[in-house]
Amino acid sequence: MTKKNFTEGRQFSDQKKTDQESHSGSGKKLQVLKKMDREIRLNKFIANAGICSRRDADQLIEKGDIKVNGEVVTSLGHKVTTKDEVTYKGKVISAERKVYVLLNKPKGFVTTMDDPHAEKKVISLVKHACQERIYPVGRLDKDTTGLLLFTNDGELAAKLTHPSYEKKKIYHVFLDKDFTREDMEQVKQGLELEDGFIAADAISYVIADDKRQVGIEIHSGKNRIVRRIFAHLGYRVIRLDRVVFAGLTKKNVPRGKWRFLTDKEVGFLKMS
Repeated sequence: MTKKNFTEGRQFSDQKKTDQESHSGSGKKLQVLKKMDREIRLNKFIANAGICSRRDADQLIEKGDIKVNGEVVTSLGHKVTTKDEVTYKGKVISAERKVYVLLNKPKGFVTTMDDPHAEKKVISLVKHACQERIYPVGRLDKDTTGLLLFTNDGELAAKLTHPSYEKKKIYHVFLDKDFTREDMEQVKQGLELEDGFIAADAISYVIADDKRQVGIEIHSGKNRIVRRIFAHLGYRVIRLDRVVFAGLTKKNVPRGKWRFLTDKEVGFLKMS
């Protein structure tokens, strides 16, 4: 990955200045999806409600965790409409509108939703984005900054985080000392870490005359994988910023701010 490619990676090629919404409220508002009374499969209804993916919904149905109009339904082919009452764990669920929010995460915020000891949670930064309950797609550790996607679209979230889809991520890494070309080649060829083999899809210096700034492209979703790659070679990561995730960038989104995805971006994520 050349310096030019890394820089261009910050710009989503199909993203235009129009059709964008920012935290300040500029741009057109997302339209609320109209409710449809046509029949849809129960697993799709559950996924649309943001509970989980369709595949996981099938498991909930088979286990008898889903009720339709008060009756347990275990048939995977069962269909419902918006007039039916669907419940999970005793709570009524509804196929609410889908919301997609891109946050430029600042340092010091945890991604987990259920850590009672965390003082700062990323969800607090997007709490005014919508009335729907949205969740982070994947995670960034407390000290990592950059692009983090939120949605209530369980099916898309499962797709973006499943290893088989290999969604590209690009990170801007700041190291405690110069990164040698020998070590760069080793990262390209691959390393054997404690939890298995890992190789970067691409890696290069961000600035030619600054060997402490490295751009690395990787699709692995393993925990703290970028930090562990450099630690394995004797480097300490001073700062780590995710600049690209699944073709999305945080361009024009200040640190700690968010914006809605455009319809074009959502379509891109679903088709890719």
